[in-house]
Amino acid sequence: MKDDQRPGVDIEALTAEVDKRLKKADAALARDYPGERAGRQPVHTLYVPADRLEPDLLTTYANDAQMSIVENGAEFLEVLGGDEDLVGRVLAKLEREPIEDLRIDFEDGYGARSDDEEDTAARDAAAVLAQWVADGDAPPFHGIRFKSLEQRTRARGLRTLSIFLEALADEGGLTNGFVVTLPKVTSVDQVEAMTWAAECLESELGLAPLQFELQIEAPQAILGGNGSALVAKMIHAAGGRCSGLHFGTYDYTADLGIAPEQQTLEHPAADHAKAVMQVAAAGTGVRLSDGSTNVLPVGDADAVRAGWENHLRLVRRSLERGFYQGWDLHPVQLPTRYAATFAFFRSGLESAGGRLRSYLDASDTTFVDEPATARALAAFLMRGIDCGALSDGEVGKASRLPVSRLTELARRPAGAGS
Repeated sequence: MKDDQRPGVDIEALTAEVDKRLKKADAALARDYPGERAGRQPVHTLYVPADRLEPDLLTTYANDAQMSIVENGAEFLEVLGGDEDLVGRVLAKLEREPIEDLRIDFEDGYGARSDDEEDTAARDAAAVLAQWVADGDAPPFHGIRFKSLEQRTRARGLRTLSIFLEALADEGGLTNGFVVTLPKVTSVDQVEAMTWAAECLESELGLAPLQFELQIEAPQAILGGNGSALVAKMIHAAGGRCSGLHFGTYDYTADLGIAPEQQTLEHPAADHAKAVMQVAAAGTGVRLSDGSTNVLPVGDADAVRAGWENHLRLVRRSLERGFYQGWDLHPVQLPTRYAATFAFFRSGLESAGGRLRSYLDASDTTFVDEPATARALAAFLMRGIDCGALSDGEVGKASRLPVSRLTELARRPAGAGS
């Protein structure tokens, strides 16, 4: 048959057959990788041992953070490179919203107590949180970390979770910002069990669906016995309930046999684990949080300055690596948490706004950005707005886009185009 007699390809039939063959894969992609989760992500989680939770804790922590700047003003300004505007912004944030996410800790920070003592602490903590919610004072995000589902702590952890939730529900203290932290996850089975337990508690107590974070602090979560990255399977085993992956710096590095002096969130082994977490979470809507540093800015002026310098550097490092949230263990870490975060977003404002504007109107060929990069640029600007580093007006001026358009671009699922 000559070329000019060859029948043409039936494109419609070809496409229909490919659609049929990929139907299940398309559905799985949409289900398992819905894209960025809608709404704000806190820039930190501040851990407070349950036995230290008092009704005036929020005020006390805010005052402690502010006073650390007042009493060490020269040192703080030096750490920030003399940026007085940034100092003012941090102080304003500490006045307006000192804590974005608070986790009441019944695990390592609380320790082993008698059943009666922990039962009472769970009820008391729920009462305090419920009162904050009623008064409109609760941090936007809040919740508890209970003991793990390892066999030796399982019964105590579930008991604390049940008591706390029942007491909080009775007081009308459950909000959309509430989250549960499941620590020391070592198997997909534990995630499935947590999902089942959440369903039972919801049914018994009449609760809305519970969200939980997985703490990745055991090597088994990164590399399972069968050689697979179990953390990826854990996300999908949660049935949409997993809201975040939080890295546990010290448990993880200690389990690898790393010497205490080298147990930091910037150790290469920690970076490897977090890189695996990052790939596992990409496109799922599950958010990432880096771990903590136990080098606190307390003591004399030199010790405070050194602690602040270390924390500022580590927070900036995490942000540069795509971890927009981290743990804090003490109120005097709040000044450098916000200083590093604000400086990060403010330093990128003009570049991100300009590149996004150029991408949308094709007015500049300096950068040849892809749709995925445009999505990341919009998400960057929205994160800056969410934490208070940037104002709507500043972002609108830099990008020439309304916040509604930025939100649309930032939340667009991967592969959805521009």
